[in-house]
Amino acid sequence: MTKKQIRIISVAVLTIVSLFYGLAGRFSSEGKSSTDDLVSVRSVNDGDTITIILNNRDERIRLIGIDAPEMGQRPWGKRAKEHLEQLIASSSWAVMLEYDVDRRDKYGRVLAYIRAKDRKLVNEQMLRDGYALLYTFPPNVKHVDILSKAQSEARDRKLGIWGKAGLKERPRNYRKQHPRIN
Repeated sequence: MTKKQIRIISVAVLTIVSLFYGLAGRFSSEGKSSTDDLVSVRSVNDGDTITIILNNRDERIRLIGIDAPEMGQRPWGKRAKEHLEQLIASSSWAVMLEYDVDRRDKYGRVLAYIRAKDRKLVNEQMLRDGYALLYTFPPNVKHVDILSKAQSEARDRKLGIWGKAGLKERPRNYRKQHPRIN
């Protein structure tokens, strides 16, 4: 065998091995886009972020597709957090995760849709009940249609932040005026 043939065979073998590992990772539990496995919720941080126990460690989960009022946006930040706590409590503090394209945000939080034990989409319920605004961030737009419909229903019914004494400023505008101190 010539050196050229050995090089070609080596490249072919490495390519096949790389493809195999890439596909295996895509179909492993870490690579799945959704899971029926319940994870324990340790705490609700605010109206769009929770902390769960995943692989024996705490992970912050940012709910995809929604933007809840910040805690400083009184009284709506606290109300959104309390409502998310109620939704999580009704699922016995256990949820299922569903991923979209991006797995983490710039703060290192896991990006996910969360489903209660009854498989209801919690992200959607936060919008439907008027405790969050639709917040799309492509490429994570898998459920944008149902989330948009849920927000429209809340707005039409003047629920929560859409009511008479509703939210005065969008959370993203509030964050611009009150940047995080890390």
